[in-house]
Amino acid sequence: MKGALVYQDYLKLIKKNYIINETIDQNQIQPASLDLSLSEECYEIKHSFLSHKTTVRRKLKDLIIKKINLNKEFIFKKDKTYIVKLNESLNLKNNIFGHCNPKSSTGRLDIFCRTIVDFAEEYEKIPNNYQGEIFLEITSRSFDVAFKKGNCLNQLRLIMGNQYYLSDEQLKKIKTKLKITNFKKNTLKINNGVKISVDLSNSKTIAYVAKNNTPVLKFSKIKSHKINDFWKAIKNIDNSLLIEKNKFYILKSKEKVIIPDNLAGEMIPYDTGIGDFRAHYAGFFDPGFGMPNGTYAVLEVKTNEIPFLLEDGQTIARIKYEKLNKNSNIVYGKDIKSNYQNQGLKLSKHFK
Repeated sequence: MKGALVYQDYLKLIKKNYIINETIDQNQIQPASLDLSLSEECYEIKHSFLSHKTTVRRKLKDLIIKKINLNKEFIFKKDKTYIVKLNESLNLKNNIFGHCNPKSSTGRLDIFCRTIVDFAEEYEKIPNNYQGEIFLEITSRSFDVAFKKGNCLNQLRLIMGNQYYLSDEQLKKIKTKLKITNFKKNTLKINNGVKISVDLSNSKTIAYVAKNNTPVLKFSKIKSHKINDFWKAIKNIDNSLLIEKNKFYILKSKEKVIIPDNLAGEMIPYDTGIGDFRAHYAGFFDPGFGMPNGTYAVLEVKTNEIPFLLEDGQTIARIKYEKLNKNSNIVYGKDIKSNYQNQGLKLSKHFK
């Protein structure tokens, strides 16, 4: 069966050594993706790069500032760039390829990370039948963050044969199953995917913005950081919000989202037609997300160019849906202790 692979496929690929990691944790396997984990091998580097004509290791030789051992917790300084070899490597066959995205918790902390592999012309892409190591480039943009070996910052989604994104016509036919709706208007906007709009009408907090001077955030510590140490809550004034240059905001969608168990979703992070800002770092929605009644999408928004005024109900992102090669026997939700199944305007899992 062609399409995006599901939970039971990843189990088989690990057993067959298509995915190699001697110490893989069962919790890394998601309904239609695999969490990738940091190894102890880490380097601070001079600048970002791609290795389209050679291996990552060969390219790295001239870029290393210092080597770091992540067997002990190490603080990644804000705006410095690091590269970490991941514990997982690949030995793909049978026309399997893939792509990666930051995990939701990573995006909500303004940690910019992207996957690099040997002889690749693009970030985040795993070439067809790729065999080799995987590296993750990491730049924390709002906070100093302490990482160590085993932390999971990004996810891999593998596809066999062909990737099938649903067309707008197909989305219109199944829109009742998607149950995505802007409840006040009772409409679903479909144009190159499903349009998602921002909710700035809340009578209380409409957004959070990252503070400038904060303590170190310990990535391994869940539900242990004080919100006020890292974030300022923004109250509603006139159903609008000025996104200031180089500041990082957490907002939520007006729509509730459901990903049916035969589909996976992906948020498109940057669309100049909508506005000159990045609206989402973390791309993947697994099958079962939001079931049965829908869950708001949390949006991570930043502009690096000019200040941008957002208004309530404005389109801020798009979700594309893709077919799975079969129904997953595991879906997103409380049975696998998913963190964001019934979220509102929710910060990452690291906060109390």
